[in-house]
Amino acid sequence: MKYALLLMGRTQDPDCGEDGGADPAEFMAFDQEISEAGVVVGGFALEGPEFGVRVSGSGSESLVTSGPFAESNEFVGGSYVIDVADIDEAIAWAKKSPAAKTGHIEIRPVADY
Repeated sequence: MKYALLLMGRTQDPDCGEDGGADPAEFMAFDQEISEAGVVVGGFALEGPEFGVRVSGSGSESLVTSGPFAESNEFVGGSYVIDVADIDEAIAWAKKSPAAKTGHIEIRPVADY
């Protein structure tokens, strides 16, 4: 089954991002381990929320807002999409990620449409 591991950060957390948290080498080692295990089927890393743009509205009207978004205190920093036997295996991989040390990882089943 496919699961998305959403690597979450907090905008007000000094241990999140370039100035704190896990060393980039830890993320590179984890990336190599999970990739070599053959379970990764997709994923991405994102720039910080200050670079985001939000498009919202209703009907024919759209509102475009540049980040960061004050009402959002969490953000997705990146993700892995993995194909594993079950949720327990997805949890085991999430626990190994450096992102679980200073932020958190949300695990969601990928819908198969």
